[in-house]
Amino acid sequence: MPATLYLIPTFLSEDHENMIPGYVTEIIHSLETFVVEDEKSARHFLKKAGHPKPLNDIQLFLLNEHTPFSEAVQLIKPLLAGKNIGLLSEAGCPAVADPGSDLVKAAHQNNIRVVPLIGGSSIILALMASGLNGQSFSFLGYLPRERNARIKSLKELEKNAHLKNQTQIFIEAPYRNQHVVEDILQNCDAETRLCIACEITGKNEFIRTKSIREWKKSIPDINKRPAIFLIGRS
Repeated sequence: MPATLYLIPTFLSEDHENMIPGYVTEIIHSLETFVVEDEKSARHFLKKAGHPKPLNDIQLFLLNEHTPFSEAVQLIKPLLAGKNIGLLSEAGCPAVADPGSDLVKAAHQNNIRVVPLIGGSSIILALMASGLNGQSFSFLGYLPRERNARIKSLKELEKNAHLKNQTQIFIEAPYRNQHVVEDILQNCDAETRLCIACEITGKNEFIRTKSIREWKKSIPDINKRPAIFLIGRS
């Protein structure tokens, strides 16, 4: 009989290691096989979660942004053989803005039971804390790297925010954060509201929502800090 694929959220920050509910910890401890985005961070998480087995005895299969879907399909073989598997993201919820969604897709295609477990999502936490519309929102992932394409994308999502009253949520690689902030401030309407949410759940957590006009008075330094950006109507 096919087994179960457990979707296991990892820590958003080292400051909140106790956020994992007890029943999730029990499931983690029961598993010997995991599909992970990064082996080093996965071993660190499993150690912090108190996995009872020696880390060298735990089987880790790599699934990242470079893994083709054909290889992701092969990772469900232990499930088809009756062995439960845990899916781990590098941070936060697996399969949300995360390559693990390919494994979940393959599981559904093979009628494998998929169980999402409780944990922190920086995207949802940022939306909760933003004060922007939580009834209608769109998560856009990463914006284009090339500046002109990024500015075009920003103008399009700002238009949707105003016309639909729909909160637009996106992320960026931490080392490009400052460039994104500059592009937002230079190209968005003065009354458009921007929420910047950095290092959510960490000791240096920073979450603020202001109009573009207000942000221009004091631009925060968020270089190399994990961040979520949200744009909404005033």
